[in-house]
Amino acid sequence: MTEILKKKQIFGFALCLGLLLSGFSTLVSAQQRFIPLDQLKSGLDYASNEVRGLQLDDDFSSLSAHGIDKGAQLWKQVAGSSNKSCESCHGEVTDSMKGVSARYPAVDKSTGKLFNLEDRIRQCRQKNQKASNWALESDELLAMTLQVNTASKGMPIKVSIDGPAKKHFEAGLKLYMARQGQLNLSCTQCHDQHHGQRLFNDKLSQGQPNGYPIYRLDWQYLASLERRLRFCYASVRAELPAWGHVDMRNIELYLKWRAEGLLIEVPAVRK
Repeated sequence: MTEILKKKQIFGFALCLGLLLSGFSTLVSAQQRFIPLDQLKSGLDYASNEVRGLQLDDDFSSLSAHGIDKGAQLWKQVAGSSNKSCESCHGEVTDSMKGVSARYPAVDKSTGKLFNLEDRIRQCRQKNQKASNWALESDELLAMTLQVNTASKGMPIKVSIDGPAKKHFEAGLKLYMARQGQLNLSCTQCHDQHHGQRLFNDKLSQGQPNGYPIYRLDWQYLASLERRLRFCYASVRAELPAWGHVDMRNIELYLKWRAEGLLIEVPAVRK
C-alpha cells in the first residue's frame, strides 16, 4: 500500500508539473549560466521556516545524527585483507579530507572514468582496503560520504570542466537542457526558468547540489544526489538510467559547475 501511495504521489506531482510548464521552451548556449553566480541560492533559501529550523549546526541534534555517527565509526573501522581503516592512510578526516568533496565529480586518472565522491570512496575501499564493496545508496556509503563532506563544510564548490572532464560537462549540460519523459520537460524549465514559483505548497528551488547527501523529510532518511535525480526522472515519467550510469555522473558534474561558489552545506535537511 505504501508503494502504491508513493507512485500516486509521484504521478500527481508529475502531472501537475507538466500542466504548469508544458508551454515553455528552452534556449541553450553551451557556455551560458542561466543563473548568474551572484544570484545562486541554496535550497534552504526556498524552504519553509519549519524546515529551516530542522537544519541545525549541532550535529548531535541533527536528523542526520545517525549517519554522522556511523560515518565517524566507519572512518576508524579496520576492514578488508589490508587490515586498514580510512584513518590508517588518511589520518584525521577534518584535515585530510578538507576541500575534497568540493572538487567532485572529477575524472579518475587510473580508469579515465568520471567519479563522484561515492565512486571514489568505493574504489578506495576495494583497491586500498581490499574490502567488499558498498552498494550504491547503502547506509554505509551514505554515512561515509557524509563524513567526508563534513570536512569541507562551509567551503565553496569548485569543479574542473577542462581536459578529460570537458566531454562529461558537455554531456551533462545537454542532459540538463533536454526535454525528457512523457511530460516532455527539462531540468532547466523548473530550476532556471521558474525557481521561486510555487508548485502546490512548495517553492521550486534552483536545484542546487550543495547539501548532499541530504536528509529528506518526505523519505525519512539520508539520500544521495543520484537518488534525487532519479526521483526527477520518475516525476517526468522518463526512463530511469541504471544506478551509477555515466549520465548520472555527467549531470552531477554540470550541476556542480552550475553551483560554483555555493558553500557545502552539511548536514542538510529538505522536505
